[in-house]
Amino acid sequence: MRADRGLGAGERRIRVDVAGRSLELSNLDKVLYPAAGFTKGEVIDYYTRVSGALLPHLADRALTRIRYPNGVDGQFFFEKNAPASTPDWVRTERLPTPGSSRGRDELDFVVADDLPTLVWLANLAALELHTPQWRVGADPDLLVVDLDPGAPAGIEECCAVAVLIRDRFADDGIACFPKTSGRKGMQLGAPVSAGQPADVVSGYVKRVAEELERRSPKTITSKMAKRLRPGRVFIDWSQNHAAKTTVAPYSLRAGPVPAASAPLTWPEVEAAAAGEPGVVRQFTAAEVLDRLAEYGDLLADLLTVGPPVPDRRQGSG
Repeated sequence: MRADRGLGAGERRIRVDVAGRSLELSNLDKVLYPAAGFTKGEVIDYYTRVSGALLPHLADRALTRIRYPNGVDGQFFFEKNAPASTPDWVRTERLPTPGSSRGRDELDFVVADDLPTLVWLANLAALELHTPQWRVGADPDLLVVDLDPGAPAGIEECCAVAVLIRDRFADDGIACFPKTSGRKGMQLGAPVSAGQPADVVSGYVKRVAEELERRSPKTITSKMAKRLRPGRVFIDWSQNHAAKTTVAPYSLRAGPVPAASAPLTWPEVEAAAAGEPGVVRQFTAAEVLDRLAEYGDLLADLLTVGPPVPDRRQGSG
């Protein structure tokens, strides 16, 4: 990213060149994470530096953004439709939105395939980036499991459940990979075939969640009811619904500090599951960049085609 001119005293806009696209950035000194003093300029810098790993996970996926124009302590809004000010070089895809709360059958989704689009979104204070489990025009190529701990359960308990899920998926030839959510829980992702509809993938994850709940009813629940969650880890299988999205790897999250959804190693997860404190936690943006430099993209295997999931629909064999 190259600036055409410096940001002078009192100046609030700057024109930059990003991979051949001219963008006007605004209010770079605006603090978006007040408790940490983390500015919009630092948000843009983070997304630029993490883009090499992040963009392949966003490519060809309809993007839902959560925007915080006045920072994480202010009003926020979900945005699926491309705003009226969207540059003509930003890729958009008109896609059906059945059951939309706004009564619209179709929306023009932004697809972030390149760095200029990512920087443009960061300049709009789109702090959180969420994607579906499918690429545009295709069936799901990702299976996702969201692990949500009910206090006093925490990230260590999530790690213990993650190991159980990993081993259970392995029985069916499915490899999964862990990451933090950037909030209190964590997620697992697994590459699947892109040849089965979302309800088949969701049904498979639901069966595994119910099986593990039967095996460990005091520590696991597969049901969404809040009253069942205290002290348990909720295995949210419903994230695989065609209309659902999950926070993307490396995406920032809104909170007191600029934490990001961080890929993990299985040895880290196993150590946390065994009770080793502090190995797995919610990592800040700076820590995620350090981890990326050390490990590379720990979720690179999610970008490959995986196997089909077992399909137990009646008559499917």
